[in-house]
Amino acid sequence: MPVTDPVSNLAALIRCPSVTPAEGGALSLLDNLLTPLGFQVERMTATEAGTPDVENLYARIGTNGPHLMFAGHTDVVPVGDEAAWSHPPFSAEIAGGEMYGRGAVDMKGGIACFAAAIARYIEKNGAPKGSVSFLITGDEEGPSINGTSKLLEWAAAKGETWDACLVGEPTNPDRLGDMIKIGRRGSLSGRVAVHGVQGHAAYPHLADNPLRGLLQLTHALMDPPFDHGTENFQPSNLEVTTIDTGNPATNVIPAKATASFNIRFNDTWTADSVKAEIVRRLDAAAANGALRPDRTPAKYDIVWADRPSHVFLTRNNALISSLSGAVAEVTGNEPKLSTTGGTSDARFIKDYCPVVEFGLVGQTMHMVDERVAVADLETLTHIYETFIERWFANAAD
Repeated sequence: MPVTDPVSNLAALIRCPSVTPAEGGALSLLDNLLTPLGFQVERMTATEAGTPDVENLYARIGTNGPHLMFAGHTDVVPVGDEAAWSHPPFSAEIAGGEMYGRGAVDMKGGIACFAAAIARYIEKNGAPKGSVSFLITGDEEGPSINGTSKLLEWAAAKGETWDACLVGEPTNPDRLGDMIKIGRRGSLSGRVAVHGVQGHAAYPHLADNPLRGLLQLTHALMDPPFDHGTENFQPSNLEVTTIDTGNPATNVIPAKATASFNIRFNDTWTADSVKAEIVRRLDAAAANGALRPDRTPAKYDIVWADRPSHVFLTRNNALISSLSGAVAEVTGNEPKLSTTGGTSDARFIKDYCPVVEFGLVGQTMHMVDERVAVADLETLTHIYETFIERWFANAAD
């Protein structure tokens, strides 16, 4: 199989059923693509109690700096209702100029294109005047515990250092060249529990309905806004995602009510400061008697989710200008530099080197009939190859 062909690369990757945490043959395929190019390929399996083991891959060509990393994941989300797909989700069938398959855009397509790009670069220029590495996980769509973070720790412990990283996530909303991600908001989740007294709904004076207190608390979490955005980030936003009492009876006041929430916060905040603001709001709301007249303050506790994601912004001009210039040269579009969207594994990589994200159009990711325009695979490969050339030229200056 010619590694220089991104279409063939992607078709082979899609045919590997690598639903998190299964490797599905995808890393073995990537090993077979990269080894003939001169990459030294290593596989590591990360483990942690209570989580599934995950296979990961690290490959490097070159021994000197500057060192460019490409990062991504071969794991994919489940296909959902397979009968609803127009084409089998692991068949990589092409119809109407589009390749169908789970992972086509998120993000086997980016990996397929970067492999083709580095193969073309080596074919044209020989080995890079520095190093290029692939850092590929099988845990991005899962808990993200045994994936990129542990692979980075493992590689760094072996003496690996990097000067820049490109993550091949699908960043473009409508067409190739729309958007480069140069940062991400932070993410923090928690669960609030309000404690009351169970009783009969007809005798509320003998009970204490925790939902009354919880409604006050959740309202305070969502209003007023945490901020109105900053120069580089959109406003922070908190969403209450579940409310539950575990109570199947309609005539029983429950003893406890819980609410889960997630906040995406900008650089106005740190994880610690946004926690403090949330607690301040909850304390004030607990004492509010609007829904609980003549009652003492609502009794609540809060449990924070492990591993909050921290806000970051990349300011490395050599990296950003190399990628922006490559996008403009190939597509004629000046890409927007953005920090919108959710989190990605860039949140781990930012602690090791400057990182940006750029990949395919993401309109069908995680959907039934996930698909990519075949023409976009060639265009993205051209962008990546041009980026590699520009980055090594700029890094050498």
